[in-house]
Amino acid sequence: MKHSEGRTGRVFILRLEDGDEVPSCIERFAAEQGLTLATVTLIGGIGSGKVVVGPRDAESRPIEPVLHPLEAPHEVMASGLLAPGPDGEPMLHIHGALGRGGNTVTGCLRPGVGTWLTGEAVVTEILDSPAARATDAGTGLALLEPGGA
Repeated sequence: MKHSEGRTGRVFILRLEDGDEVPSCIERFAAEQGLTLATVTLIGGIGSGKVVVGPRDAESRPIEPVLHPLEAPHEVMASGLLAPGPDGEPMLHIHGALGRGGNTVTGCLRPGVGTWLTGEAVVTEILDSPAARATDAGTGLALLEPGGA
């Protein structure tokens, strides 16, 4: 395990509007506010897009994701970490449980996942930590590098 330490900075309360895309609208907000590292909690509705529900084959590299389409609105509870991506821009990695009609799918919310009606997010800034994402050659994923011990 690798780790670094930080401290809490600003706290933002966001209301995502119908059709706002997660994670891009949160990443855009972060860039506008000068946020580099933050935790994100999201509740509300998701109406469109695809979530990653696992790798197609656990041993294959690079990893090929299994995408689950969302064909109707779902309730969502999600949590993630915003950190600088390989290009230095804010990059949100967020996983959620999405439910509809007694069925639940859990996965990674990828670009293009759209808010249905409303989403409510709490974004808590983390200061004084060097954590960032770097592209891992073995998996092809932008993995978190805490930058500490």
